[in-house]
Amino acid sequence: MTMAHDDPLKPRTGRTVLIVIAIVVAACCLCGGVIGLWAYNGYRDSAGPAREATTAFVDDVLAGRYESAYGRMCERARNSITQEEFTRIQSAQLKVTGYEISGVTVSTFNGRTQAAVTAQMTQETGAAFTQTFPLIKEDGEWRVCQ
Repeated sequence: MTMAHDDPLKPRTGRTVLIVIAIVVAACCLCGGVIGLWAYNGYRDSAGPAREATTAFVDDVLAGRYESAYGRMCERARNSITQEEFTRIQSAQLKVTGYEISGVTVSTFNGRTQAAVTAQMTQETGAAFTQTFPLIKEDGEWRVCQ
């Protein structure tokens, strides 16, 4: 009685195909991870400074440092309102007693980088509202541009 044995020289194409597919999938996952990390770092590097610029602006307004807050605005915004008007408008509003940054969005369109920072604001009356601060990058710095 003879037993049939697999020919040791016969190619194992099924196993080879699976190994090649596994290598391709692993390479794609690795590339996707690297690209994702690169994109996240780019976003973080832009979002952090935009958030900080908004925080500095809001802190100045809440502390009554209107001249400093005015200086943190973009040129277009400063050209549309004088510092005296800005001070008069800000000092006449209900006092905001606290805020929390709830979101930062950064985008680039046609070579112009902009951001929108959303904050949950609380007035001295206890009323809460959401305010979004648009920002643009001007001379390498984020500036509030509303």
